[in-house]
Amino acid sequence: MLDFEKPLFDIKNKIDALKESQEKNDVDLQEEIDMLEASLERETEKIYKHLKPWDRVQLARMQERPTTLDYIPYIFDDFMELHGDRNFRDDPAMIGGIGYLNGQPVTVVGQQRGKDTKDNIYRNFGMAHPEGYRKALRLMKQAEKFNRPIFTFIDTKGAYPGKSAEERGQSESIAKNLIEMSSLKVPVITLVIGEGGSGGALGIGIANRVLMLENSTYSVISPEGAAALLWKDSNLSKIAAETMKITAPDLKELGVIDEVITEPLGGAHKDIEQQARSIKQAFVSHLDALKKLDGPALADDRFDKFRQMGEYKEQ
Repeated sequence: MLDFEKPLFDIKNKIDALKESQEKNDVDLQEEIDMLEASLERETEKIYKHLKPWDRVQLARMQERPTTLDYIPYIFDDFMELHGDRNFRDDPAMIGGIGYLNGQPVTVVGQQRGKDTKDNIYRNFGMAHPEGYRKALRLMKQAEKFNRPIFTFIDTKGAYPGKSAEERGQSESIAKNLIEMSSLKVPVITLVIGEGGSGGALGIGIANRVLMLENSTYSVISPEGAAALLWKDSNLSKIAAETMKITAPDLKELGVIDEVITEPLGGAHKDIEQQARSIKQAFVSHLDALKKLDGPALADDRFDKFRQMGEYKEQ
């Protein structure tokens, strides 16, 4: 239960108590139950239609939120995962492979969180090492060689900042991905499905089209980190979340992303099949538009997209 969902759980508990009492005492409480269920429906719509930035941050971080590997079977056919960076090892925090989107061969790359404690340790909580980014780049260059469109899924707090990652060139691996992705001659479409944190997200996020799920976030730093830096108090993270403009609606308004994909009421985890259908529809639509551009035009389109972000004045 998230903080803002407490009123809903209170109503649900009352409904469960009435149902239990009705069955146990053989009394008719259906009218009261119907009234509470109608109230629950109204309150649910009211809450989820007016989420605050910090509420969306909480949803993006939910353990139950679908991951890259959850979505792939619903969106792509015959997906085959490929492993290793051909240099050091295979990084489970970054997955990638080949599949089909409506019969067309495509390359899929994405960050992968764990589904439980054991899996999170194995996946390093979705925080990739340098070999993860090198694996991603290897697969993207392979996609360019065979003229396959690329789809990437962003879902990470950030690249792993540990000693071992720094020793193996974490910054260099991300920087190289930024350079190489900017000049790829095939369509690149990115989707933020959970948290999109800092350079760890950008390492697979230089795309012709950047999409976000409605309750995902995309930012250079976490609200807690920003609050600690700006105000020396991480407890002010709610204020930071509002100030930073890290939610999908804000980023669409600012021109940082191209489309916000709506989620089922309550979040993507409430109906993954419905969510996957919406994602697939958006993927197909944007890919059809990008197919009209040749290789150099795709690279120029990607460059222009990022070059035009923000505003500046020349003295």
